[in-house]
Amino acid sequence: MDESLQRLGTDYVDILLLHDIEFGSYHQVIEEGLPALQHLKEQGKIRYYGVSGLPLTIFDKVLNVSDLDVVLSYCHYSLNDTSLLSRLPLLEDKKVGLINASPLSMGLLSSRELASWHPASDEIKKVCKQAAQYCESQGEDLAKLAIQFSTANPSIPTTLVSTASSHNILKNLKWMEEPINQELLKEVLQILEPIHNKTWASGTEEWK
Repeated sequence: MDESLQRLGTDYVDILLLHDIEFGSYHQVIEEGLPALQHLKEQGKIRYYGVSGLPLTIFDKVLNVSDLDVVLSYCHYSLNDTSLLSRLPLLEDKKVGLINASPLSMGLLSSRELASWHPASDEIKKVCKQAAQYCESQGEDLAKLAIQFSTANPSIPTTLVSTASSHNILKNLKWMEEPINQELLKEVLQILEPIHNKTWASGTEEWK
């Protein structure tokens, strides 16, 4: 850890997460991974720690036996999937912070060509593409609507958008400042209704 901090040019990191824990062993996460993060916190090398992953069930399993500072959930609070809302009472009860990531559902909610590795079903891909095409026909961008939607809910404190482009960051900030097109939002949600809250498999059977 010390070597990693040196490379980063800092004495500590604000948040450290065990990422995609559904691909690891439950035993290792609970009895090895989280205690290691707690130890780093006690040493002052990290300020907060938690876990991330796709299936919402992983948060239920971990929070029932461990104290975390924060969780990162992705692809579950977006135009096509708002199932993350069902976990807000648990997070509030446990006093755990929340980071909502991937408001574009890993590229589904965009007019750009979808990556070949995307794990969503053909049905989900097809319907999201229909939504993108409809937005284009209206002179709008589905990605803009998706960013605006995911950042508008005051119950979702933090939304994480990843990009390698400073231009995209500035564009996202501009979109967030603009009022959402409520009529377009209504129409797009209707298009996406057949796949609402549908997701894809991730991880091992141990976490289901």
